[in-house]
Order: sequence, then structure tokens, then C-alpha cells
Amino acid sequence: MTHLFLVGDIFDLWVAGHFYFIEKFKPLIEELRRLHALGVEIHYFEGNHDLYLEHFFARVCGFRVHRQFAYFNLGEMRVRVEHGDEMDPADRGYRFLRWLLRTPLLEWLAPRLPDKFVVWLGQRMSEASRQYTSALKTISLERARDVIRAHALGVWNQFKPFDLLVAGHVHVVEDSEFIPVGQSRAVRVINLGSWFDGARALKIEGHVGKAGTQISWLDLG
Repeated sequence: MTHLFLVGDIFDLWVAGHFYFIEKFKPLIEELRRLHALGVEIHYFEGNHDLYLEHFFARVCGFRVHRQFAYFNLGEMRVRVEHGDEMDPADRGYRFLRWLLRTPLLEWLAPRLPDKFVVWLGQRMSEASRQYTSALKTISLERARDVIRAHALGVWNQFKPFDLLVAGHVHVVEDSEFIPVGQSRAVRVINLGSWFDGARALKIEGHVGKAGTQISWLDLG
């Protein structure tokens, strides 16, 4: 393994570098640091349950933290990776909250608040987020998939072209292809969904200069 991409919401809650979270998730953190020490390039994309990750995962662990999308050349493929929480332009309430949580004032304040208060507030926000997701984002699975596909087509046209888009925010599993106008090759779109429906990951195997990059789903049990 050369790269590991964590596409956000890995923890139900993580804020900055508070000791509470470091101790609570110590076994997982140790395993990630072990992989990193072996030379695995770890990229962590912030979600809506894990915020201000630079404080610990970048500065202490040495991982690469992303607040927005990023592009990678993996084998013969250009891959766009993102959390996916900006896919739905109609979701103005969440987009405002996302902006608010990333303002300089809140980012400065978050690591300086007492652990107990951060945990209490974060748990309330996490519960509200889960209720919101259950009530709104899964009313129509087909609508959610339409949003994912429309987003993929839009960013393909607006930003850099890609062969594969991988995201995970929306609690729907999606694996489909489309052919952009004027192109002959299909573009693949994968949304990993929620671990509430089963732990899964995506494996990409390939080598630069060699054709036949393979993509497969992994069932993590």
C-alpha cells in the first residue's frame, strides 16, 4: 500500500487536538502512525464530524490534511478525492454551517476550549447532524444519487478532468459511470456511503506506465 485516503467522518467526533479524542481513539491512531512510518502516504479529508485536523493529524502525526477536494495520479488514473459535503448546492443550511465552523474565530477558539465542553457541544452537534442526515438526505435514494452524479459531471467540466471521483459524505452507496460530452472514455463516480450499513473501503491497484488499473470494493466486516 502506498496511499491511504480517509474521506472524513472517520470518527463520530474529533475536534482539533484535544487529549480526550487522542486517548479515546488511541489504538486506531497508533495503527495509522505505524502505516505512516512504513512509508504509506496518509491523506485525511475533513468531514462534518472531524474538524481542525491540522492540530494533531498534520502537526503531530505528519499526515496530509485536506479541507477541500484534491487530485491524485494513481496508476494510469487521475482521481479526485473529497469528503462530499459540498455536493448539494440546494443544501444551503449545511453549507452555511460548514462556512461558519471554518471561520478564523472558531478555528482559533476550538483548541483552546476545555475538553469537557468541546465533547459536550460536539456530541450535541453530532446527534443533530445524524438526525438531519436521516430525515433529509435519505428521503430519496435516487435523488441522493442524482446529486452525486450531477456534482461529478459539474466538477469534471469546471475543474480538472478526472477518471474517478471518490467521496463519502452522503449516506448512500453509489458506483456508476458517465461519458462527458465530447469524450470517448467513461468517468467513474464512487460514493462510499455510511459504515452504519457495513464497513467498506475502496482499493485502487495500478502502476504508473502500466495499463489495467483495478478498482475493487473491500468488505471490512
